[in-house]
Amino acid sequence: MSFLEQMKKRYTAKKYNPQEKISAEQIAELKEILNLSPSSINSQPWNFIFVNKPELKEKLGEASYFNKEKVLESSHLVVFQVLKNPEDFERQIEENLTEGSVNYYRNMVKPNGEAAIRSWMGHQVYLSLGVLLSACATMGIDSTPMEGIETEKYDEILKNDSYETLFAVAIGKRDENDKNHPEITPKRRLKSEMVILEP
Repeated sequence: MSFLEQMKKRYTAKKYNPQEKISAEQIAELKEILNLSPSSINSQPWNFIFVNKPELKEKLGEASYFNKEKVLESSHLVVFQVLKNPEDFERQIEENLTEGSVNYYRNMVKPNGEAAIRSWMGHQVYLSLGVLLSACATMGIDSTPMEGIETEKYDEILKNDSYETLFAVAIGKRDENDKNHPEITPKRRLKSEMVILEP
């Protein structure tokens, strides 16, 4: 099946089958795929936390508003985090990136101030979200990207002190009665000519 056909079938799952779990092999593949995600200057200001322990999912579910059921019933929850401290980020890139990449950051990003740096780092993490959702579609794994979570409570629960949560993605196998499935609720997108332009 082509990638286009897979994307036509992918959708945001609203209900999962808690009895169906993603295999350890597929989880290992998703971890490797995320590790290969692109980022500006190869900056990689992120952590990806894979959660499948029921007691931890229970705590995170309580901090997920109307997404609680998805968190609890999914096979795994993937939490996307970004480095908190721009100084830690600068130290990381100095130790791992080329001089050209470091100079780009120093000359093009850093002069814009801390708020802009944090925003720029967050944008890199969102690039990896697209990679995960596409990988899941290719692998036949259902997914639900979620910004509707209490990020500060997630941070308290996960205790990954140098990072802070931006969003999470529930992954697993959809429930056969999921009303958001395209066979029940057809996908709705703007017409192609409204968003795909050729000046």
